[in-house]
Amino acid sequence: QAQLEESGGGSVQAGGSLKLSCAYSGRVLRTWCLGWFRQAPGKEREGIATGQISGGREAYADSVKGRFTMLQDNAKATAYLQMNSLKPEDSAMYYCAAKGGSYCSLFEADFPTWGQGTQVTVSS
Repeated sequence: QAQLEESGGGSVQAGGSLKLSCAYSGRVLRTWCLGWFRQAPGKEREGIATGQISGGREAYADSVKGRFTMLQDNAKATAYLQMNSLKPEDSAMYYCAAKGGSYCSLFEADFPTWGQGTQVTVSS
C-alpha cells in the first residue's frame, strides 16, 4: 500500500519561499503521478501542480505558474514543491497525492492516495 507524508510547511512573509516535501513509500512506482493540492478555510481543494513522481510531464495551475516548481529526489523517494514569491492568498493546507497511470491530472478525484497535509501561512 502506498503512503505519503508531507513536511516543510510553516509561516513566512509575503515574497518569501518555502519548500514542501512529500516522502513516499510502499507500492509507489516511479511511473506514477504526483499531485499537489491545497485547501484554504472555506474554499474547495485546488489542484496546483502535477507530474510524474520521478520527474517530467509537469503542469501547474495558473495561480502558481512561474512561482512554484515540482522537484524530485528519486534516491530519497521524496518529491518537493518549491514555492517562491509567496502571497497571502497562498495560505492553505497543502497536500500531496499519488495515482497510478501515465495521465497526470489536477483533479483530486483522480488521486486515491493522500498525505496528511502541511500548513502554509503567508503573512502580508
